[in-house]
Amino acid sequence: MKIKTFQCNPLQENCFVVSDDDSREAVVIDCGAFFEDERRAIAAYINDNGLTLRHVLCTHAHFDHIFGLDTLCQEFNVKPRLHVADEFLYLGMDRQVASFLGSGYYRTMPPLGEPLKDKELIAFGGQQLEVLHTPGHSPGSVLFYSEEAKVLFAGDTLFRMSVGRTDLEGGSWQQLMQSLSRVVAQLPDDVTVYTGHGPATTIGDEKRMNPYFSF
Repeated sequence: MKIKTFQCNPLQENCFVVSDDDSREAVVIDCGAFFEDERRAIAAYINDNGLTLRHVLCTHAHFDHIFGLDTLCQEFNVKPRLHVADEFLYLGMDRQVASFLGSGYYRTMPPLGEPLKDKELIAFGGQQLEVLHTPGHSPGSVLFYSEEAKVLFAGDTLFRMSVGRTDLEGGSWQQLMQSLSRVVAQLPDDVTVYTGHGPATTIGDEKRMNPYFSF
């Protein structure tokens, strides 16, 4: 498994292109590319490396994680997938941007593909990612976990020594704490966590040092 990180938009969101070395099949997780050069860089990486894009996946539907979906989906003829509980956020993209940034958003969001389901396995080449539903930061927040590669794409559920905010529409502190204790904390310590913002971490480090893991 090869993981390429692109830092996108003014909120420095992490977008990941995850590919299978043998088949050259790939998925993109959280395409938050806002500026045209960010959009072009992600598309160019896929094309220049001869990758076949099989899935466009969203850990959740907050605006900073989905800015670039229109470019990606149009160029590669795919539909983004997210949990059904976050569809209201996706469909209210303009409302999100206006509320947070005080300005409108005038690009058309692409139609959604099949909703993600908890425990679903997403396959590309010889790789697979398990969908883990972790509501709290948003109702439809999910993680993507590879048991074989020992990696977790956490979106904004978990950061290095911190967690996602819950004061946005649909957020719930109680649900986030339940997701951390029932799902995240149950994963092996040696799993590398790729977060939606900021540096990577490990499950073990978070269990030992993250103050929000004092269940």
